Amino acid sequence: MDFRTEHLAELAGRVRSGEQSARELVTHALERIETDNPALNAFVAVDADRALQAARAIDERVSRGFDPGPLAGIPIGVKDLEDAAGFVTTLGSAALAGGRAPATEDSVLVARLVAAGCVVVGKTNTPELGWKSVTDNRLFGATANPWNVEHTPGGSSGGSAAAVASGMVPLATGSDGGGSIRIPSACCGLTGVKPSLGRVPSGGSVPPDWHHLSTKGPIARRLVDVVEALEVVVGPEPTDLRSLPKPEASWRAALEHPRVPRQVAWSPTLGYAEVDAEVLALCERAVGVLGSLGAEVTEVDEVFAADPVDDWLTLAGAYNLRTLADLRGTPAWEEVDPVLGMVVEGASHLSALDLVRAEDRCHELNLHLVDVFRANRLLVTPTTAAAAPSRSLDGSGLVNGRVDANWVKFTYPFNLTGSPAATVCIGLTGAGLPVGLQLIGPQHGDLVVLRAAAALEEAIGFDLLAPPGFGTTD
Repeated sequence: MDFRTEHLAELAGRVRSGEQSARELVTHALERIETDNPALNAFVAVDADRALQAARAIDERVSRGFDPGPLAGIPIGVKDLEDAAGFVTTLGSAALAGGRAPATEDSVLVARLVAAGCVVVGKTNTPELGWKSVTDNRLFGATANPWNVEHTPGGSSGGSAAAVASGMVPLATGSDGGGSIRIPSACCGLTGVKPSLGRVPSGGSVPPDWHHLSTKGPIARRLVDVVEALEVVVGPEPTDLRSLPKPEASWRAALEHPRVPRQVAWSPTLGYAEVDAEVLALCERAVGVLGSLGAEVTEVDEVFAADPVDDWLTLAGAYNLRTLADLRGTPAWEEVDPVLGMVVEGASHLSALDLVRAEDRCHELNLHLVDVFRANRLLVTPTTAAAAPSRSLDGSGLVNGRVDANWVKFTYPFNLTGSPAATVCIGLTGAGLPVGLQLIGPQHGDLVVLRAAAALEEAIGFDLLAPPGFGTTD
């Protein structure tokens, strides 16, 4: 059995029919974690007994003639920024983890997956508070990329992406507040989707960490599996102020007719971002594939007049300040990631007017997108400016031979606008590292993005697996 070569519907179908047991799937996941996790550090907590008990309950339901759900027996990892009952949600923070008790209930996303038949096997690694684009922290250390362990899997859902790309589990949860589903999906050779803000609700008894920026969602290897999971998690949630109504059309059914829209805008820089030449060449080739599928591609030199990173940092810094405020001036503050600490300290000097102006900027950025979408139904960019960086660069990327601290300039603008966006793996660099192409749709245009991503994924036909032994040293 290899979770990377089978689809969720096939695996769950065998469990639902009794052909295979949920226990077998969960046992396989636990064995893969035991074998592969020491090299990758994707999982930071595993509860085998709890997972096997949940699998046994599913098998008993099947034996009594009940349907345990469309994702019956699917073992999942849960990103350590959200609750899974019985596990401590550490937020990847050495400063916070010690004072936290195990969660007594699942997050909304995890609860919906479990109700559909999924089995939580453990928690996956994330940078502290999910604030950066690589996955390491002082509590658990760094996660490695299955394509080459000398490289990062990206972040902040890097533990989930590495777990899926290596075949430890076929499905995991992620969240995307600045690219945190799309970046690790691109770095690990996966198709990743950030739904429109509100499609996958947060909610629950505690306010969401990053109100206006972050969208939760499932992480899987291919789009059909991402959508299989999305089918059971999208929809309204009364405790989430931003949750959207259930989509009228089935997203699963939409993939039966993949297509790219007639008018597509291609922006290689968004107006401000330098791209590594090798990444750009792969993206341009993929844009040519879109043209061969019937798209009339128009190159747009400038989508945004300037990099909106300062507006993103204003909001993200304020959200993280809220989480860490009580630690400032205490001994625990010394355990906070020093760069995160600088960002939070900077946020402490923000005024209410600063925050409102950053939110105003979100509105203005969306107006620029409206202009683009007047003539086009899809915007396409590189997902990242560089392939997965070497872990030795300490979070920076390498763009045309130069170290660039912000190698993820293409993702966070679309968190500021709440836009639906996906990344599709379009090939490997000469060093064997995956590269993604980002597809962005208009407000709530998730179906446009999903259909186009399905068409591109099928046409590109990228189906390579991470190498045995997880690559070689550089």
